[in-house]
Amino acid sequence: MADVFRSLNLLETLKGSLDHNKLSDVKDAVEDLLISRINLAVMGDHGEEKATFINSLHGLSCGDDGAAPSQPPVSPEEVTGYPNPKHPDFRLWDLPPVPSTSPFEPEGYMERVKFSRYNAVFITFSRALPPNSVQVFLEARSQQRHAVYFLLLASAESTEEQLEERRKAGLEVLTSQGVAPPKVYLVRPSALERLDFPGLLEDLGRDLPEIRAQALLLALPALTSTLVARKKEAFKALVWAAASLSGGASAIPVPFVASMVDCGVAVRILSKAQLSLCLDDESVERLARQRGAEPSRLKGLRTCVLSAGVTKGEVKARLAAAERDSATSSVSSKLVEMAMPGQARSAGRSFAAMLQALNAAIDEMAADAQKIVAAALGEGK
Repeated sequence: MADVFRSLNLLETLKGSLDHNKLSDVKDAVEDLLISRINLAVMGDHGEEKATFINSLHGLSCGDDGAAPSQPPVSPEEVTGYPNPKHPDFRLWDLPPVPSTSPFEPEGYMERVKFSRYNAVFITFSRALPPNSVQVFLEARSQQRHAVYFLLLASAESTEEQLEERRKAGLEVLTSQGVAPPKVYLVRPSALERLDFPGLLEDLGRDLPEIRAQALLLALPALTSTLVARKKEAFKALVWAAASLSGGASAIPVPFVASMVDCGVAVRILSKAQLSLCLDDESVERLARQRGAEPSRLKGLRTCVLSAGVTKGEVKARLAAAERDSATSSVSSKLVEMAMPGQARSAGRSFAAMLQALNAAIDEMAADAQKIVAAALGEGK
């Protein structure tokens, strides 16, 4: 499938797809982002740190529905999958630890755990880095698999000095086995916003194909204000694509097709945004429990009606208001001409209305998410 988000300049990519009548490419990209289909694997010994890390990536706590237990319910040698309750196609896979036997054949282990099906793999450790896990890393690199990372998971009782000693020891193991440059990310599983995890996300964004990196971004919980801002930009890219579909539909000579496409796609995008930005009641209540905050206080920070719930009626009202504005706005026509000059005459009002309505909604919802995250994390205190 063509990846219309591969270019760093999304607008130019969309214009090129539309000018060449490749609406199917745009539609495929929208669907991929709305589904957030991505598989991440977590290697390493089973235990509290690993389970907490898996759960934090899904925004869950131990005991929540769908959460990973500290001790897996299956054999320690089996692979266990954990789909995200809100984004079912975002799956985390708990892989068994690498055997300590010698000689060790990494190809056999990788085949057994189906290594090739994962978009990225985290090799985790809490004490000492197992040397055989480095062999898996090197074999993955030989297969041109670059989204493989070493993570030192910080336990609650570990001191800063102990963590630095363990990181240093891990780097020495990597260097001794020819990994250059060696890198170990220090991650606190219960507080991913701290330490090296934000930097790991930046590296993931560079190493993954663009469509997968964006899908991961939309499926992760709203951990920090910076991540919320990145989510907002990703949703605005998705809005551009949806507006392009709207413009394409408006050229079809069938009554009501454009409005049906507009409303259906808009509801899906804004519903995805509500879950991605963790604005729904369940997500806000869970965040409050995790951070010791009052749920009603965090809920009260939502000022956009779409943050509390996305309804078809509200979306229709916003699209209708944007349609009326675009009919008289010279700015709207200029936006269309800049964005898609080859389609401007047919797309016109439908493109501008979708763009205006959804961008405004995303801005309002992201502002609510920023307030909630800042309050929960105590930012600005």
